[in-house]
Amino acid sequence: MAELWNTIILEPILNVLIALSTILFSNFGLAIIALTIVVRVILFPLTVRQTRSTKAMQTLQPQIQELQKKYGRNQQKLQQEMMKLYKEAGINPLGCLWPMLIQLPVWIALYQSIIRALAVTPENLLDLSQHLYNWQFVSQAIPLNEHFLGLMLSQPNMILAVLVGVTMWLQQKMVTAPATDPKQAQMTQMTTLMMPFMFGFICLSFPSGLALYWLISNLISIVIQYFVTGGWGYLQMPAALKQAAPKKPQPTEQQSKTIQKAYKKKGIFGR
Repeated sequence: MAELWNTIILEPILNVLIALSTILFSNFGLAIIALTIVVRVILFPLTVRQTRSTKAMQTLQPQIQELQKKYGRNQQKLQQEMMKLYKEAGINPLGCLWPMLIQLPVWIALYQSIIRALAVTPENLLDLSQHLYNWQFVSQAIPLNEHFLGLMLSQPNMILAVLVGVTMWLQQKMVTAPATDPKQAQMTQMTTLMMPFMFGFICLSFPSGLALYWLISNLISIVIQYFVTGGWGYLQMPAALKQAAPKKPQPTEQQSKTIQKAYKKKGIFGR
């Protein structure tokens, strides 16, 4: 299984990453950025589908919260009514999940490629050589130049770790609708804070080359969400700016249903 993974996914991404470094003036930082952009462009249709699925699910939040109030003590009935609501709206609740699952192997392979490419010990270099193609310009690029904008890409970096956490928080806030139920609101707030904190902490334990990949990927996701959903979503502006900005009318229940039907017509969701 490991050999199949290496042959089909890991080694192609690893060798392309090193080849990009050779093309981009022997700059491994630029290679990481370029590969991240290439991968996100290839996965762009899935990302848009996932973003639209998330947005459409948010239009159902008022109805879902009403169901939770009504059937909160009967979980079985609550699940039945929620599935009925999804069916009527033509929304597949897994529509937000499966695009992410498809992208997960690519993310893992990118992570492994960056770690392997930044080999700094003889043992790591030996392991890296076993995964390289017989391409002269690839083998000549080893060892890679790990310096990028004052960073050592093989070492953790506090600034990049903070930026990863902040951009992930922004990304989550854009798509997380505020909950009316106090308990649910508290849980949502905790989740929104914990994930960025966890990824930021992880970045302090891994080479900053991986943090650079996560940072660029988060920025691309923010841009996609901004244009696909038509703005900053549920990200709250500061109070002064909020008062000055024109208020957008909230969609009525009928308008929400119209939006859901439009998504259904486009074939974004399965039944």
